[in-house]
Amino acid sequence: MLLQLVEPGQTPLPHPQEEDFAVGIDLGTTHSLLAFAAENDIPHLIPLQGERLIPSAVYYTEEGLPIVGKNALSMLAQDPQNVVRSIKRFMDHGSQRFPLRNQELTPVEISAHILAYLKSQAEIQLGRSIHQAVITVPAYFDEAARTATRDAGRLAGLKVLRLVNEPTAAALAYGLEKKAQGIYAVYDFGGGTFDLSLLKLQGEVFQVLATRGDMNLGGDDIDQAIYQQYFYSLNQTIDSKQALFVIKMLKEQLTLQEQASLNIEGHSFTLTRQQLEEIAYSFIERTLNHCQKALEEANISKENIHGIILVGGVTRMPFVKKAVENFFGKKPLDDINPDEVVAYGAALQARALTHGSRNLLLDVTPLSLGLETFGGIVEKIIDRNSPLPVSKVQEFTTHEDGQTAMLLHIVQGERELAQDCRSLARFELHGIPPLPSGIARIQVQFTMDVDGLLTVTARENTTGISQHIEIKPSYGLSECDLLDMISNSLTHGQQDLETRLLIEAKVEAERIKKVTLSALEKDAHLLDHLQNKLIQEALASLNEALKTEGRLKIQESTEKLAAITHPFAVKRMTYHLNEALKGQKVDTFK
Repeated sequence: MLLQLVEPGQTPLPHPQEEDFAVGIDLGTTHSLLAFAAENDIPHLIPLQGERLIPSAVYYTEEGLPIVGKNALSMLAQDPQNVVRSIKRFMDHGSQRFPLRNQELTPVEISAHILAYLKSQAEIQLGRSIHQAVITVPAYFDEAARTATRDAGRLAGLKVLRLVNEPTAAALAYGLEKKAQGIYAVYDFGGGTFDLSLLKLQGEVFQVLATRGDMNLGGDDIDQAIYQQYFYSLNQTIDSKQALFVIKMLKEQLTLQEQASLNIEGHSFTLTRQQLEEIAYSFIERTLNHCQKALEEANISKENIHGIILVGGVTRMPFVKKAVENFFGKKPLDDINPDEVVAYGAALQARALTHGSRNLLLDVTPLSLGLETFGGIVEKIIDRNSPLPVSKVQEFTTHEDGQTAMLLHIVQGERELAQDCRSLARFELHGIPPLPSGIARIQVQFTMDVDGLLTVTARENTTGISQHIEIKPSYGLSECDLLDMISNSLTHGQQDLETRLLIEAKVEAERIKKVTLSALEKDAHLLDHLQNKLIQEALASLNEALKTEGRLKIQESTEKLAAITHPFAVKRMTYHLNEALKGQKVDTFK
């Protein structure tokens, strides 16, 4: 018998038969699930701890060891300070640290403990090792949160084959299970986030048409509102974490009954369905506003929607189902468990990536990406809601004579000015030939992969010198900024456009002015007195216009200067051409 020896601390590579096996994981705010798809492409949920849903909660023992799931929740009464729940809402703050026992842990590390637990328990259930996974994320997760999720998977010992948007995974599961075709709306209202995605299911193609969402709108927010209104007075005698857990249990009971009660540590908690619906009303209205805006952005009427797929635990509320039905004018499709449909879709995608599939998923990018140009203006290169993967190329030039380097500032957002968008990265391209301004050609390529991760490449066409950067933003952006970016772009759209046009007019005016002054310095002797006077007057007029904020006046003065200097430009070209030809023989040019 031969034994393979491995150096201490080194993990052996997976066996060949394990390389074609992968699972799908729904890493949720409230619950997490793990599923796999068998040879017949039928997904199977793996029950852990005897439950289909594993609470996304972690308790840290005195030794600092993590305990995950319902056993962690059982410690809320005894040691709530060392129990962590809803960590997914902090994934965009990957560097934030939570003091737990004698250690400080980041959201990435805490999420990794949840994923590692799911992995180990599934390995016991299946009797085989698990090395690969597809993990789902909210459609509105930005680059920081997506990178954090991928890092958490890596820390848990998983190769993350792909990050799939939760609504897309749900549509994939529903589409393959029910053989659905047409345009579907996926209404995803979970514990931490809300997403509304419009997908077109045609043949074997699942294409996202538009998506909207709110990273600070979920069942947790409803729980907080209930706690503040009805149970805050108990804060002195019962920990808020425990009270919120009780509220969640009461909400689940109210799915099937009109009133629910629980007794915890001598305190009686009672909640009626009417009280729940009165508080939830404003939150549900916010979700329906997103639905309306998504339809408008995609130019799709409610009548063209073939069905509404419900995803997330909050959609179990009868009040939510009724509100969605009233809005779309048709009953939602809830014949696949809304808590499990995302995990099923992830499992199907995991199977497709390891065994091949004729099905094609086309996701979109939630926000536009571009570069800051001269004057602080944003030139969008990849537009919002562009299908992924996507690659776009645009050509830029230099602003100064003899410029040999260029600073590229990459931004994300919908506003016209860089200062109003999110800064992603900066890098420099050196080695540009020292040519007159506007002559050099720099080709910039933006490439975004299926996971929504961006790579930018800049290349100077004459020399072939290039530079590239993979955008791996530092954790720290609040994801509600994503919604704010879009909302602000609509609110300030006209104002932003006017500001952009004004800046562009000033930049062009300064360019014409600079070129004219340089020409006068070198060749003023080619002008007669009247011509010189007209040009000086036009320059003075342009200088006065530049002191104002009047875009039309600046443009008019710029055009006037360009028209007056045109004969001068022709004279200069003729003069310098004659100078270059002096003394040359005709046969030199044969």
